[in-house]
Amino acid sequence: MRSLNPDEQALWARVAATIRPLSRDVKDQPAADEPKAAVAQPRVVKPRPPPDRAKPIVPAKPRPGTTLDGSWDRKLKGGTVEPDRVIDLHGHNLDRAWTAIDHGLDQAISRGDRVILLITGHARAGEPPVERGRIRAAIHDWLAASRHAASIAAVRGAHRRHGGGGSLYLVLRRK
Repeated sequence: MRSLNPDEQALWARVAATIRPLSRDVKDQPAADEPKAAVAQPRVVKPRPPPDRAKPIVPAKPRPGTTLDGSWDRKLKGGTVEPDRVIDLHGHNLDRAWTAIDHGLDQAISRGDRVILLITGHARAGEPPVERGRIRAAIHDWLAASRHAASIAAVRGAHRRHGGGGSLYLVLRRK
């Protein structure tokens, strides 16, 4: 390793004067006129205090749609799963759709059903999405905020034979 010539030392001193130290401790800083030594001093790292063990770490509540294994996803994607219950929301407004979903989930959970086919319907071509598809747009938020959210293991798009883009599978947790 070569040593710095006087021009390089002066340039390095100007650069080093602009650097803020990582530590918050105030140290004796050489004046900007004095060139610093070419050999870097080893940095002293203070150990962090151990984390507070008094608070237990509570795992985040899994959201609907995040807890299926690969075999379930393959079955749902292939359309080989037959739904235990169908909830059809055609002809419902937002309030009646929410009531139908809540009531349908209540019944499915009490009967021990695992897969629900939720038919929301497709948005009609040519009509603005503001007028159509409001139930479909709100469904994920509804399910996450519902009193049954802890019972829902996953929400997946339905296979074409079960309605495709106009339907969803709700997979419920085992009791």
